[in-house]
Amino acid sequence: MAAPARTPRSTWIEQALAALAEGGPDAVRVDVLAKELGVTRGSFYWHFKDRGALLEALLDTWEQKGADEVIARAEAAGADPRDKVRVLGTSVPASPLMPVDLAIRDWARRDPAVAERLRRVDNRRMDYLRTLFRSFCPDPDDVEARCMLAFSLGVANQSLAAEHGPRSRADVLDLAVEYLLA
Repeated sequence: MAAPARTPRSTWIEQALAALAEGGPDAVRVDVLAKELGVTRGSFYWHFKDRGALLEALLDTWEQKGADEVIARAEAAGADPRDKVRVLGTSVPASPLMPVDLAIRDWARRDPAVAERLRRVDNRRMDYLRTLFRSFCPDPDDVEARCMLAFSLGVANQSLAAEHGPRSRADVLDLAVEYLLA
């Protein structure tokens, strides 16, 4: 008789990311995740020592996807830094990872370790933006202002409920990115 297949570690992490996005860190509960995955708690302990280890793995995955993969996606856009900014301006706000990012920002307000992790990820993201904007903006103050505006737009876009008259949100985002690239 064949041994039952184990639920992969990555499946636990993906389910935990979804729970975090939906309800914050308190929603990341082993019993609830096991039930949602249709497995026992024992499957969890095959991969993780405890809930804290799952939360660390969740943050590691978010960091890797939210920084490394986003930068790699922009780098794949080609050699033109403006094209890379355009990719960031359109793909980041629409990313399925954005609700996780927002949940982590909220969590960071109450947990200094998560706040430090968020600071590290945000610094990597801003450093990358600075590299892109410096390639066509000679003024360091202009670079910093454009980076702050671009980064803020990416984060805040999910929280805005404003309408844009006859324009769609996507159209306005495209206009904002073009404004930043002018």
